[in-house]
Amino acid sequence: MGNSAIATKALRTEYFSNSWMAFEFLVGVISGITAHSILLVAFGLDSLLEIVAGFALIWRLKKELAEASAEQIETAEKRSSLIVGSILLLLSVYVVIVSIYNLATHTPAESSPSGITIAILSVLLMPILTLKKRNYGQLLGSDALVEDGMCNITCAYMAGTVLVGAVLTTFLGWWWADSVFALVLVYFIASEGWESISDGLK
Repeated sequence: MGNSAIATKALRTEYFSNSWMAFEFLVGVISGITAHSILLVAFGLDSLLEIVAGFALIWRLKKELAEASAEQIETAEKRSSLIVGSILLLLSVYVVIVSIYNLATHTPAESSPSGITIAILSVLLMPILTLKKRNYGQLLGSDALVEDGMCNITCAYMAGTVLVGAVLTTFLGWWWADSVFALVLVYFIASEGWESISDGLK
C-alpha cells in the first residue's frame, strides 16, 4: 500500500475522530453545566482541544497527499503542538481553581446519566482510534499522528476518571467526588499539555 492510500485512510480516521470529539465536547459541557460538574466540563473542554489538534493533523495529512516538503510539515506540527500544549496547561489551572473552590464551599455536583453514557462510550472507542492512528503514523513516519493516537488513550483514561467520579456522585451521593476526581484529571491534562509543548520546542 502506497503512502497516498495510507494517508487517505489516516485522513478518514481523523475526520471520524474529530466528529466524535465534537459530539463529546457538546455532551460533556452541556451535561457538566446542567449537573454543576467541573469534572464533565473539563472533559468536554479537553475534547474541544482534541478537535484543534485533529485539525492540525488533517492539515498535515493533506500536505502528505499534496507531497509538501518535510520542512513545511514539521513546522506546522511544531506550531500546533505549542498552541495545544499552552491551552491544555491553562485548562489545568482552571480545573484546579474551580475544584478547590467547590471543595472549600461544599458545592456538590448532581447526577448526570448523559455524562456517564458519553464516558462509557469514550472508554470503548478511544483505544480503537489509538491503534489505528499509531499504525498509520508508523507507516507514514509521522510522529505527530502517533502522538495524536496517544492523546486518544489519554482521553480514555480521562473518560474512565469521569465515569468513576460520576458513578460515585450518582449512586453514593459523595458530594466531593466530582471535585476530587477533577483534580485527578488535571494530571492527565497537564501531562498531555507539557508533552505537546516539549514536542513543539524540539
